[in-house]
Amino acid sequence: MAGCAHVKDVRAVEARSRGCEECLKIGSGWVHLRLCRSCGHVGCCDSSPNHHATKHFHASRHPIVTSFEPGEDWSWCYVDEVEVDLPA
Repeated sequence: MAGCAHVKDVRAVEARSRGCEECLKIGSGWVHLRLCRSCGHVGCCDSSPNHHATKHFHASRHPIVTSFEPGEDWSWCYVDEVEVDLPA
């Protein structure tokens, strides 16, 4: 896994919802969830119909998400387009 300069901006955040915030509002489903490591927004992945995690990145410019799926422990930087290791 590669590093990126945005890792220094990652915060310990609480998820703002248990599912994709926007999908819950519009009654849509999702495939996988991503947690924004800047603000705690929970959005659906790009395999989902609405791509809300990526849309949140484009609107907010918050660079790093972590998988919000049970048993998964990885993070992604949208800016650098790399998987990143986050400090424990």
